[in-house]
Amino acid sequence: MNKVVKSVREAIEGIKDNMTVMFGGFGLCGIPENVIRELAKTKIKGLVCISNNCGVDDFGLGFLLNNHQIRKMVSSYVGENAEFERQMLSGELEVELIPQGTLAERIRAGGAGIPAFFVPAGYGTEVGNGKESREFNGKMHLLEQALTADFAVVKAWKGDTAGNLIYKYTANNFNNMMAMAGKVTIAEVEELVPAGELDPNFIHTPGVFVQRIFKGVDYEKRIEQLTLTK
Repeated sequence: MNKVVKSVREAIEGIKDNMTVMFGGFGLCGIPENVIRELAKTKIKGLVCISNNCGVDDFGLGFLLNNHQIRKMVSSYVGENAEFERQMLSGELEVELIPQGTLAERIRAGGAGIPAFFVPAGYGTEVGNGKESREFNGKMHLLEQALTADFAVVKAWKGDTAGNLIYKYTANNFNNMMAMAGKVTIAEVEELVPAGELDPNFIHTPGVFVQRIFKGVDYEKRIEQLTLTK
């Protein structure tokens, strides 16, 4: 089955106001740059975004944040974005902060069809407010619910026309699990090859989880914290 779409504009068709969208990547590594830039050109607003973080002020999800297209962020780390801080403190932006391991597992559970699970992280803190807790093996745990999304947007190194994906190094982070947790998954890839060319032993995301795929262009791959030796 050929899942290739002709353009990034075609790839984002169906994303509407107030939808929940997952964005893969970790910091600025492995983020779907093409889709984010295209969404920033639209008038779509009120998005609930699930992502490890919210980019920086002038890159990544920071584009959507600056346009006030995001209503709520579900994240684990938000420390590199001054505009994020301003909107959160002013009440313009709703924020749900989740321990990073818990965030990853809630997404993975959503893709696996597991509705909820118990985890020790966050017990006794604000993270646990309003959540059911139980003791297992002498340790208290919180009940956490799985996360899914209307759309999941991921970025891969290589993909084929059937939607099979291979991520490169650190970019495997949240992309793989998010690809499984979206009702519709959009994949942008650096290299797009015919079905059958990828070695099945190295495929991270099977094409069954991907509905749309396209070859991205003009990747900046910005470094979030550039550190150089003297």
